[in-house]
Amino acid sequence: MALTTSLAAQATRHEKNVLFLYSFSQRETFDSLESLKATVRSHTTGPVNFYVEYLDSTRFAVPGYEDSLSETLRDSYAGRKLDVVVVGAFPALRFALSHREQIFPKIPIVFILVAPDRLPRDKIWPGVTGVTLPADVRGTIDLALRLSPDTRNIAIISGASEFERFWLGEMRRELLTYDGRLNVIELVGLPAEQILASTSKLPPHTVAMFDEVPSEASQPVMGTYELMTAVAKQVPTYCIHNYCLDYGAIGGSYPDYSEQVLDGGLVIARVLSGEAPEHIPVIHGSQDHAQVDWRQLQHWHIPESRLPADTIIFHKPQSFWQRDRQYIIAAIVIIVIQALSIVGLLMQRARKRKAEAVLRESEKRFRVMADTTPSIVWMSDTGGNLTYLNDRGRDFTGSDSNAGLGDTWRAYVHPRDLRKVLELNAQALVDRKVFSREFRLRRKDGVYRWMFDVASPRLNGDGSFAGFIGSAIDVTDQKLAQEALENVSGRLIEAQERERTRIARDLHDDICQRLAVLSMELEQANRNGSPPATKKRLEEIRQHCSDIASDVQSLSHQLHSSKLDYLGIAAAIRGFCREFGIQHELIIDFRDENVPTHLPKDVSLCLFRVAQEALHNAVKYSGTRHFLVELQATGNEVRLTVSDTGSGFDVEQAKTERGLGLVSMQERVHLVHGQFHIESAPGAGTRIIAVVPVPAAESAGLTEAERADEAATGTA
Repeated sequence: MALTTSLAAQATRHEKNVLFLYSFSQRETFDSLESLKATVRSHTTGPVNFYVEYLDSTRFAVPGYEDSLSETLRDSYAGRKLDVVVVGAFPALRFALSHREQIFPKIPIVFILVAPDRLPRDKIWPGVTGVTLPADVRGTIDLALRLSPDTRNIAIISGASEFERFWLGEMRRELLTYDGRLNVIELVGLPAEQILASTSKLPPHTVAMFDEVPSEASQPVMGTYELMTAVAKQVPTYCIHNYCLDYGAIGGSYPDYSEQVLDGGLVIARVLSGEAPEHIPVIHGSQDHAQVDWRQLQHWHIPESRLPADTIIFHKPQSFWQRDRQYIIAAIVIIVIQALSIVGLLMQRARKRKAEAVLRESEKRFRVMADTTPSIVWMSDTGGNLTYLNDRGRDFTGSDSNAGLGDTWRAYVHPRDLRKVLELNAQALVDRKVFSREFRLRRKDGVYRWMFDVASPRLNGDGSFAGFIGSAIDVTDQKLAQEALENVSGRLIEAQERERTRIARDLHDDICQRLAVLSMELEQANRNGSPPATKKRLEEIRQHCSDIASDVQSLSHQLHSSKLDYLGIAAAIRGFCREFGIQHELIIDFRDENVPTHLPKDVSLCLFRVAQEALHNAVKYSGTRHFLVELQATGNEVRLTVSDTGSGFDVEQAKTERGLGLVSMQERVHLVHGQFHIESAPGAGTRIIAVVPVPAAESAGLTEAERADEAATGTA
């Protein structure tokens, strides 16, 4: 219970209480109270309570009224802690200042709707700040004379209260500046009936300046608003305050009341936040603008062209555009969209026709080009069936215009090539990529011709796969020429090998034997009793002779290795690597795996020569002393690899500049229907790879290890 009471008391302490004193009892004269409350609350932390009192300032002149009102307010708010007193218009400000000590001593006062002329010129009252509201009396008079330029008389209709007397004095002072051009008629403090009787007798070219404050306290036969409406029907009427706009008056020059409320609310919020009023400078209101009632302009036949440029016009009927703007804009948008759609369709139709014409022209050019090219041009669908064949293709297959179309093309492919062609077609339809192939195709005279065919995928307009388009050329003559060239090349290599064999045999059987005999004779001569110097010299000559014999023997083995004929390719390459390494002081690692002992002579000789040439090139260009030679048999092929980790080279450049050895190796491998590869790059070493096919019968032969085992057991 105590905690609840404490929280309630704390919440009460955080609340702010604002007392608003308005100068007039007629509430309609200030219709922005709710906006003022919202502005204050939105800029203040915690709840804010508003208490509003509407004062009848027209009775301030009555003796004892102010004292009685002061006592009433003091008794009403004696039990409340007020945080700020807000006064609207000068009568309430004067009342609050006069009775401040009796009602709310030391409570800050914020004023709004007060003319700057009502404030002290030197220093404002302590604990007081606010926002001034200019009243443009001169601007209202000038507006009346602008809208009614033939005006000669101005009738001033005003009450007798303090507020009304002040503004009466302001109008008198302003009218004096017109140098007697205007006759002033004052109807001040008169009953409504007398004012109506007087206005009915006003001379022509007269306008009225109405400045009577409405009051709810007094209940005359005719109220202020009824009186204003009646006067406005008899004479063009203007007001220096804007509360008369909806009651027959034409208008006047007024400030922006919404800005007054916003500025006043911000000042009140600052005071509620703890700022002292002395530290908040007075804010002076905004500039005035002419404001008129359009209905009264029409009633008095005043053209809008006479209005100032920045005039605010109320109650003007909206034009057709203003009233139905959203519907007109929507209709225009729909029409524009439909028009754009129609234009787009027409443009699309035109583009389509143009594209069709371009397509027809393109197809025409394509057919002319395809029919005049010496190649066979074809197109297929997504199933691999031919849909188009140019004139060259139809002429090749026969006179029938449909020959070769659809799947009938299969009948023209050589039976030995058909399976491979069908497999390539099936894979191409899956991959949908560019591919090429070679096959034999039957000509109309029954002769099969070798064709080289290249095809690319076709795409539809939406990017989907449409099939293939390709061209095939007759390469029979080129293949025959290539075969003839290979035969010539093979004969040259064969002749070279025969000559190497003859030279190797002559070196081994003749030169080596003669050098051996010479070495023996020198050794025999050295045994005879010769002087020591002669013996030494003969020994040196014998050693040179022996070295020459060894070199000649090594040269003989390089020209033709007898191991190749008797022990097989693996033993021959191993022996060569050993002799070559000793001769050039190299480290050559040789490895073999599953290599048959008996290989065709041309295959063995090819691999041996490739190993020789590869090691010679490696020693010459690699810059390293360590090499690896591998010989492997897998399936129906034998692979030879010679590799190093040396400086490497540009393969294409080497083929053109120093490529005789490379070309020789490649030519040898191709003669035995093998594949030759070079893998190298500057600084990345080199790998020479030769892959040679071996017939099944040959690959089933004995390996070198098996042959050695048989020799050891006597079964070989």
